[in-house]
Amino acid sequence: MTDVAAEAETGFAIHPMDQFIVSRWFCHDDAATVINECTANIKWYEITNVTVWIALTVLAIIALMVFGSRGRAIIPSRIQSVGEMLYGFIYKMVEDVTGHEGVKYFPYVMTLFLFILFANLLGLIPMSFTTTSHVAVTVTLALLVFLGVTILGLVKNGIGFLGMFWVSSAPLPLRPVLAIIEVISYFVRPVSHSIRLAGNLMAGHAVMKVFAGFASMAVISPVAVGAVTAIYGLELLVAVVQAYVFTILTCVYLKDAVGGAHH
Repeated sequence: MTDVAAEAETGFAIHPMDQFIVSRWFCHDDAATVINECTANIKWYEITNVTVWIALTVLAIIALMVFGSRGRAIIPSRIQSVGEMLYGFIYKMVEDVTGHEGVKYFPYVMTLFLFILFANLLGLIPMSFTTTSHVAVTVTLALLVFLGVTILGLVKNGIGFLGMFWVSSAPLPLRPVLAIIEVISYFVRPVSHSIRLAGNLMAGHAVMKVFAGFASMAVISPVAVGAVTAIYGLELLVAVVQAYVFTILTCVYLKDAVGGAHH
């Protein structure tokens, strides 16, 4: 109540983290209890801002890759050119990092890249919701990669897959210690894989919200507007780079499962 009273007196309030609150999609209440009513006890089957923007992300991908390639032509349209460019870019990445054996898993890597890229870009639309700023979403993606790579590695290489933890080039007394370090670093992968993506997007959007709040103050408005514009451009770059980083790390992890180092 003290914060509310202070905001009422000054007429100035910035809540950069409010944009990340998960709420019911059909909850429209302008009362002071809106946070409690729209966010409390959300059931798994209820439609929230997260599920809506995930659905919009999927629809955007379908619009690009399915409808954009429906009328394939020798002289491609703009949307066809974008789809072909993304296809070729990710295919080359998978082939270069994982080798020819990893190309069969290209559809999954391509789907992962497109989902993260479009989720990041849609999150830059004013009044939208950035689904990849939530650890719950990025952890799910990272765990799918981690479990998929681990299961694939055990199926393809059997017990030999565990050879990646045994550094045979190191002196024998150090190998057990290095093996423990390798095991720990392997199981930490989903944590670093997911937090890197969510943390970068959350931090960037929070900074934009802060400067956008300053833009309402007449004294520093021009500076704040310029800062928001610059940060928005930076966030556009971050959206693309983070999708690339998540995807190329997936390819690196996939190489552990399909590579020939364990045979």
